Amino acid sequence: MEKRELISELQRQIALSDDMAAYRRLWDILHKELFYFSYSIIRSRETAEEIVSDVFIKLWRIRNELLTIGNLTVFLYTIARNLSINHITRNYKYPKVSLDTIEVKNISTFDNAEELFITAEMTRRVYQAVEGLPSQCKLIFQLVREHGLKYREVAAILDISELTVRNQLVIAAKKIATAAQLNIPAARTKPKPT
Repeated sequence: MEKRELISELQRQIALSDDMAAYRRLWDILHKELFYFSYSIIRSRETAEEIVSDVFIKLWRIRNELLTIGNLTVFLYTIARNLSINHITRNYKYPKVSLDTIEVKNISTFDNAEELFITAEMTRRVYQAVEGLPSQCKLIFQLVREHGLKYREVAAILDISELTVRNQLVIAAKKIATAAQLNIPAARTKPKPT
C-alpha cells in the first residue's frame, strides 16, 4: 500500500474506532518527518520533539473530526509549522516571524544506494549548495525532495502558491546543478595517445 493510502486508512481507523494501534502506526510513519521539519525551523531537538508530540496530541483530541480533513499529512505539517513559529514568536527577541526571515537548518542526508555513487566532494558541494539556498527555498526543497510532499501540499503547508513552490524549486535546482557541475571533469573526446 502506498504511503498516502496507508495514512488515509490509518486516519479512517482512528476516526471511526479510536484505534490506538493505528495512531501509533501513524506516529511511526510521520514522526521523523515532522520532527525534521520542525527542527529545520527552530533548530532545537528538544523543542522539535515537544512540538511533534503536541501535533499528535492535537490529532488525538480531534480524532472524531478526522474524516473531515482532506489531506492529513498537510494538516499535520501545518500544525507543526504553526507551533514552530509560535514557539519562536514567544521565546525569541523579535516577535514577528515569517518563513522568509527564519534561517532554516539543513537536515539533508545522502544515504540511499543511488547517492552512494556520488563522490564525497560532489556530496559536499551539493550539501553546501542546499545550505546556501535562501530560507524559504531551502524549506521548500526539503519538503518536496526529502519529505516527498507534492507541490500543492507544500503550498498549503507554507500558505503560498503552487507557482511559488515551483519557482523556488527551479531556483534550488539551478544552484545545485551549478555546484555539481563545478566538480565534473570535462569529458575527453579522444583517448590519449600512448
